[in-house]
Amino acid sequence: MLTAIGCWADDDGQRTYDQFFMEAMVQRQKGNNDAAFDLLRHCQELNPEASEVYYFLAQYYAALHNNEKVTECVKRAAALNPDNETYMETLAQTYIQQQDYASAIPVIEGIYERNKEQVEMLEMLFQLYQQVDDYDSAIGVLERLEQIDGKSERLSVAKSEIYSRQGNKKAAIAEMESLARQFPNDLNYLAMYGEALMMNGHTKKALSVYHQVLEQEPDNNRVLMSLRTYHQAQGDMAVADSLTERVLLSRNATSDEKIHLLRQEVTASENMGGDSTRVLTLFRKMLAQPQPSVEMAILCASYMNSKQMPKDSIGKVLEQVLAISPDYASARLQLVGYAWEADDLDRVITLCQEARQYNPDEMAFYYYQGIAYYKRDSLDQALSSFQNGIGVITDESNPEIVSDFYAVMGDILHQKGLAEEAFAAYDSCLQWKDDNIGCLNNYAYYLSERGEQLEKAEEMSYKTVKAEPKNATYLDTYAWILFMQERYAEAKIYIDQALQNMEDSLGNEVIVEHAGDIYALNKDMDRALSLWRDAQQKKPEDQLLFRKIKLKKYLKE
Repeated sequence: MLTAIGCWADDDGQRTYDQFFMEAMVQRQKGNNDAAFDLLRHCQELNPEASEVYYFLAQYYAALHNNEKVTECVKRAAALNPDNETYMETLAQTYIQQQDYASAIPVIEGIYERNKEQVEMLEMLFQLYQQVDDYDSAIGVLERLEQIDGKSERLSVAKSEIYSRQGNKKAAIAEMESLARQFPNDLNYLAMYGEALMMNGHTKKALSVYHQVLEQEPDNNRVLMSLRTYHQAQGDMAVADSLTERVLLSRNATSDEKIHLLRQEVTASENMGGDSTRVLTLFRKMLAQPQPSVEMAILCASYMNSKQMPKDSIGKVLEQVLAISPDYASARLQLVGYAWEADDLDRVITLCQEARQYNPDEMAFYYYQGIAYYKRDSLDQALSSFQNGIGVITDESNPEIVSDFYAVMGDILHQKGLAEEAFAAYDSCLQWKDDNIGCLNNYAYYLSERGEQLEKAEEMSYKTVKAEPKNATYLDTYAWILFMQERYAEAKIYIDQALQNMEDSLGNEVIVEHAGDIYALNKDMDRALSLWRDAQQKKPEDQLLFRKIKLKKYLKE
């Protein structure tokens, strides 16, 4: 336990204080913060010289956002017990949070003087001295770090940068020259010395150093990049472009460096009018290298997309993405999209089947594969795809896709004669998206065909008519449900709208036959016969329709 500092008149006072302080700590441990706060303030009254009380009170004042009290308590705790590292570090952090860097510096200097094992205090001091623009002291801290760790790239670069900020070009260059001399076998340090020369206006000497490096290491990426920047500044773009390509094809440059450089080239190209020829040439050369990175291929595909390149060209790059990284789902999904637009159902199915090996939890692949099978009338395979996809649905899944999963499953199950299973699938669909219009229409129509739950069917069908009031199919479904409810006059209103909005396409004969049935029960047999005959032209083998016309009456079956 933290001990109080200060003198007491008697032992009873000490015991009383100890009891209240212990109880405050117990209440704190239990999470009874109000009680702990009150007890600590009472302890402060009992012993105003107890540093630990101020330390804990500061935490409660912080929770109350009373920064003035926080500072007051932390300063008091540190003043009463300056040898306590925790108090002093807390005081320093308090000053830093309040951006009072000048006050934080002597506190941290004191902490480090008392415990020189805490080298991290020097790192903090280095940052703080820069905050108050005390560059001489910042360099002094770096020199203290060098005494501990020895000369290093990090420290030399930091010193050189500060010298440059001070306008001391000579010292900035000398620092990097010293580093290069200390490590003569590391050409990167020699390159950094060249950069310091270039940055501080000694261009000829910098170029000499760069050439010295390249003589020994022709693919030194640091020097090549520096020379590229120099020639760009000089307006010598042919040399700069040559150096760009040299870096991109260099084995020494990392993938991240190459991608960063290519992004620069893309930006520069766009700023100059957006001619993609040079950028695409660079991409092609990069992707032709052994073991190209997937990031490079993705960047290339993204660029081609932005330039609206032909999809077959983008597709080849996406194929390369998958060759490098078969589990890259977004590339495969884009290829699926291209195949879908081209109505290449076999390609869609193959891509999705492969994806299920690499991305078994990606629901979209099951969906597209199922739809492709469905469009090919391969109902069993379509149903299998959807049922497998349902197994990867989670609370985070896209409700629209999940809803469509169940909607199409319902359609398939109904086609297979499994009406109850189909209706269960439709119910699941509407739980995920209660305004799935296609599902509402089909569900309502199939219920009306069975003469079941007509009120529910009417409610669902009416939603579709409200959503798309000129959709002939939805109007026909709603009219038919009204017809099944023997609301013939209302049915006629909606079937007329269906006829008006009907397009000349496959399936219209059903709407026309329904119109004939509705007119027949509205006692307009001439119009009914005319409509039935129109429907018969598209399905001449329909025996029920033939009998309606022959008998001149509506027949259910």
